[in-house]
Amino acid sequence: MKRILLLGSNGQLGHSCKEYLAKDADLICASYSHSKDSTQIDISNEKKIIKLFKKTNPNIVINLSAYTDVDGCERNPDLAMRINFEGVKHICNHFNGHLIHISTDYVFDGKFGPYDENSITNPISAYGSSKLLGENFIRKNKNSFTILRTNVLYDYHANTKASYLKWVIDSLKNNKKINIVDDQWNNPTWASSLANIISIITKSKNFGLFHYADHGIMNRYEFTLLIAEIFDFDPSLIMRIKSKDLKQDALRPKKSGLITKKIEKELKIKPPSVKSCLIKIKEQMSL
Repeated sequence: MKRILLLGSNGQLGHSCKEYLAKDADLICASYSHSKDSTQIDISNEKKIIKLFKKTNPNIVINLSAYTDVDGCERNPDLAMRINFEGVKHICNHFNGHLIHISTDYVFDGKFGPYDENSITNPISAYGSSKLLGENFIRKNKNSFTILRTNVLYDYHANTKASYLKWVIDSLKNNKKINIVDDQWNNPTWASSLANIISIITKSKNFGLFHYADHGIMNRYEFTLLIAEIFDFDPSLIMRIKSKDLKQDALRPKKSGLITKKIEKELKIKPPSVKSCLIKIKEQMSL
């Protein structure tokens, strides 16, 4: 049985990965935040990473750890670099097995999306720049690696903090008006869909750079209207605005989204539609 070390196990993607991976592997969980089923780890601390690898001796490392607060990265680019770049360097330098690393569409500028794996990168934020540096270090220094770029990850877990879907559902459930931009385009991706792909790759060993997202490119306003439709909320609570109205610290790619033809061909998979994923989440919540 393969021993898999899951870094960043307490986030929304980590929750889903645990469900898929625990069935077929000796799964070891580690995360920056402490929990009863995970070891506490700060990937920017090289000594602790070395100690963790010696203690666990994994065959596969899945790195979900990242500083993903886009505006926080812009305000504190040094912290973004320590986690998203230096942390990745520590993992690469002290682990010789198969590394599966999660990255983002924010490595692109959002002018000419959707993007495939051969599209030219040009990040417009500290977050995107730090993630791209991490990617490039892996590609230059590792042989056995899989980089998965994704976008607009969502899920609904009661204890998950950074969840767009949870924020929308909880707001609309309480009849709270929310402001949503209509000029940022992506293909939103259910964490469970991506966790399934990660699980497949732990067995298939498909190496290289891949894009994965669910089927359906839409702007954030359209995505939120779809959530309201599926979960029977009042769509009039959703206020349509532009990105500039939010006055955020970091720029966001506007015309983004990921083309998934490469991973579909290599893994022989078909990404589910965003609508079908939301329906499944609603069914799970009603159980």
